[in-house]
Amino acid sequence: MLHDPNHLYIFDTTLRDGEQVPGCQLTTPEKIEIAQDLELLGVDIIEAGFPVSSPGDFQSVVELSKAVKDVIICALTRANKNDIDVAAEALKFASRPRIHTGIGSSDMHIKYKFNSTREEILARAVDAVKHAKSYVEDVEFYAEDAGRADLEYLAKMVEAVIAAGATVVNIPDTNGYCLPDQYGAKINFLKEHVRNIDQAIISAHCHNDLGLATANSIAAVQNGARQVECTINGIGERAGNTSLEEVSMIMKVHAQHFPGLTSNINSKLFTQISRKVSSMMRMPVQPNKAIVGKNAFAHSSGIHQDGFLKHRENYEIIRPEDVGLNQADIILTARSGRHALKFHLERLGYQLDKDQLAMTYERFLLLADTKKDLCDEDLETLMQ
Repeated sequence: MLHDPNHLYIFDTTLRDGEQVPGCQLTTPEKIEIAQDLELLGVDIIEAGFPVSSPGDFQSVVELSKAVKDVIICALTRANKNDIDVAAEALKFASRPRIHTGIGSSDMHIKYKFNSTREEILARAVDAVKHAKSYVEDVEFYAEDAGRADLEYLAKMVEAVIAAGATVVNIPDTNGYCLPDQYGAKINFLKEHVRNIDQAIISAHCHNDLGLATANSIAAVQNGARQVECTINGIGERAGNTSLEEVSMIMKVHAQHFPGLTSNINSKLFTQISRKVSSMMRMPVQPNKAIVGKNAFAHSSGIHQDGFLKHRENYEIIRPEDVGLNQADIILTARSGRHALKFHLERLGYQLDKDQLAMTYERFLLLADTKKDLCDEDLETLMQ
């Protein structure tokens, strides 16, 4: 598989890793609807499920493969023949199938999860890739818990699976353990020390246990990773996965730090798809969530409102229109200043001179102290 070194491949696992959140299971028709939205959004790969885990997951991968044609459809497996056989069967209708297989790479997982040895695990990794390769051309290998793996051993494993036919090597920070400089250095070490690394894409798959998933993914890209595995709204097991919208907007705002690097993401669709995923999965988005949270573009303090109304770039590094919102919100609270009150009154058709505004503002503060935030009806009442 030839890959473009100037393209950042966006691998969306909302329907696999994201769906592992307790209580967030989706039906097959719901998965198809989200997958079609992800295709419109411009993701390169959709991880459709873990076919061997349940008949429902198997069926979802089959139906998604039929419904989505322009995107790579990926199915997850463990490093064993049966998992891979089942995944290949589920992917038989996919126009661009990928099998995602792998095994633990840290001594912790080798000893306490697999009760095995480094040599045995390496052999199993190679066998799994070769078996997957007998079905599909595009094989991704994940070295689970790479965040805590020994670097020399990880490099050896990556080299071996690429030699066996892996087209993508996924370096997961499975437990969200790494600091950005550590994770970036790990990616850089693989770039420098794995002889055949130019034959595969390095992928970052970060978890958010310490709130570092996005930062770690960006550090990986800065060090040569060209695929990022993420989810809409950053949903996922425990504290979640890397947030797709955050990675995309960081790349956009800091384009000068990623010269020539592009993705196919249409950020104007973020708000719509975020709300759909949240509603279908019954998983509310925290109001202060970056990019898609209810308050991401809301200004309520007087100092901020005044600065924003004078020149929006004072307090806005992203335009709400760029993520599919009509405009920023100027929220009226007891912390708001005259400038914000004047803005809203003019929007409602009231023109006040300086003295009238001063008097109205005093009355506004008394009302604002009794209510958390004020709506248009409250302003109309105030003006009566």
